[in-house]
Amino acid sequence: MNATKQHAKPAIHNAMWPGLVGKGPDSEPSIDLETMLDLTAAAEVDGVKFDGVDLFAALPHIDIDSTKDDLARLSERIAKRNLVVGSLVAPVWPPTGGGSAMGSEEERGRFLTQVKKACAMGKTLRDLGIRKYGVVRIDSATSPAEWAKDPTGNTKKIATTFREAAAIAESYGERLAAEGEICWGGMHGWKHMVDLLEQVGRPQTVGFQADMAHSLLYTLGYNAPEDRLLPEDFRWSQQDVLVAALTKLTDALRPWTIDFHVAQNDGTVHGSGSHDKTGRHCPAKDPNGKMDIVKVAGLWMRGADGTPTKAFQHICWDGCMFPNKTMLSPETWQDVLGTLIAVRNAHGWD
Repeated sequence: MNATKQHAKPAIHNAMWPGLVGKGPDSEPSIDLETMLDLTAAAEVDGVKFDGVDLFAALPHIDIDSTKDDLARLSERIAKRNLVVGSLVAPVWPPTGGGSAMGSEEERGRFLTQVKKACAMGKTLRDLGIRKYGVVRIDSATSPAEWAKDPTGNTKKIATTFREAAAIAESYGERLAAEGEICWGGMHGWKHMVDLLEQVGRPQTVGFQADMAHSLLYTLGYNAPEDRLLPEDFRWSQQDVLVAALTKLTDALRPWTIDFHVAQNDGTVHGSGSHDKTGRHCPAKDPNGKMDIVKVAGLWMRGADGTPTKAFQHICWDGCMFPNKTMLSPETWQDVLGTLIAVRNAHGWD
């Protein structure tokens, strides 16, 4: 394959939630949506720009209770920067009005209410013409420690909640993607993630959102040592061993993957503000980054036969918990855009 071929698809997006996640009173100040949009729109590499953004449906970026007029104004702000909207993050956690997916009836009700509001928002944005693809992102909104009190029973509860959420999503013409991270109970290890998706049993509606920074931690067995894929004496110089472990991981989760975040990780966990420790996101050119980004992205974007899966219409960069100094540097987004273009050129299609 000619690695220099310029493919047209998938579209290239930037995530807006890194302006909020891990920020706040006990960390650095949040970065407003306008600034995030401006930084994204300004990036350009060899005449190529970002196609769109993925959004966090929570204040101070976007009110989950926005009216159609509110969303029309939001659409205008995004469209004037020649961007579109892709996936939305539903604010399913207790601090943002949600509740644990394995909690009490009242907590699960709050979870489902937030899913419904996010799906309604997604449909409105589609009706307004600013959004033609993308999913609504969810997780279990509970910790591995809480889940571990009753692993079998709690996974069953989460699966039941996710099935109810699937019915809501289908009524709005939406799909849900559960993002596997070591910080979410019942989703904190790759085998647990597969088990949960299988128990939900709604592959047309509930799939997996893969994030390279998080999935790398799956191979190391953080929070699920029984599912570790890399040997205990593994060294990062052993890239062939790493790729073999990631191949096993992606073979298991790729069939479920309907949304994809390109990211880098230095092999450590990180948390900031009120966010629990999870896979550390590193800048695209971080010298401590452990993955060949383009190569590893191909494990998610190509099937076992080597052809692109075309399972999602856009790819997104996730820079969660980057320091504000990094976030506000135009060079950061130039590097990110260049990396995403390289991923698309290597694994995209026309």
